[in-house]
Amino acid sequence: MPTSAESGRKGGQLAMHTPPIVSPQEWEAARNELLVKEKALTRAGDALAAERRRMPWMAVEKAYAFEGPQGKVSLIDLFEGRRQLIVYRAFFEPGVFGWPDHACRGCSMVADQVAHVAHLNARDTTLVFVSRAPQADIARLKARMGWEMPWFTLTDSFDADFGVDEWHGTNVFYRDGDRVFRTYFINNRGDEQMGSTWNYLDITPLGRQEVWEDSPEGYPQTPTYKWWNWHDSYVADAPPDEKWVEVSDAGEAAFQNQDPSTKP
Repeated sequence: MPTSAESGRKGGQLAMHTPPIVSPQEWEAARNELLVKEKALTRAGDALAAERRRMPWMAVEKAYAFEGPQGKVSLIDLFEGRRQLIVYRAFFEPGVFGWPDHACRGCSMVADQVAHVAHLNARDTTLVFVSRAPQADIARLKARMGWEMPWFTLTDSFDADFGVDEWHGTNVFYRDGDRVFRTYFINNRGDEQMGSTWNYLDITPLGRQEVWEDSPEGYPQTPTYKWWNWHDSYVADAPPDEKWVEVSDAGEAAFQNQDPSTKP
């Protein structure tokens, strides 16, 4: 087997300079050394999300219209009664590479990574995709690709007004009654991390809404883990399942007894 010191060509290809082969003890030591940096990165991400929750908001004054499966809807309608809205601008329309059989390859990769939206909904958050393709084409594409997120048709200047007319991007909005505010925006490589329930919640103004988070006073927060559920079992305003509370409490207790160097 080639070592990390060996180089040259084999079979017409460059040989890989692989890491050294070590004992289990040396591997564990190397892993723990890297874990220190990984934990620092996690804490930095938490701090950044806390700062994001304190960003100023921008009022959305213009009325925007979209086409959905049931007809014309407003921006407020996209919230589906929830307080938070995440809007991903996907490119699926005439002129986009792949049309009419496929959406943009990059946007399609983003769509393939989206977790079940029920978990976001349980945190008072709605995720939608928007494109300029007609609803019939969007329905056909979703059925072909197995995508289930709500997907609406752009009908006005929404994409140009929110920085997503020429390139993909994710906008975040908050609804206070009939007033809507833009709270965050991410695009380019920032969109690469999207798809996970956690990453989506981390870019919202309310965050994950768990007690460990550093959030402004008065923000909604519930005990960590306790709100989790199977995606087909969430019930609006239902208290946490007693059995799951018992299980998660036991898990937390066991975790607290671990070696601190192994905790994330």
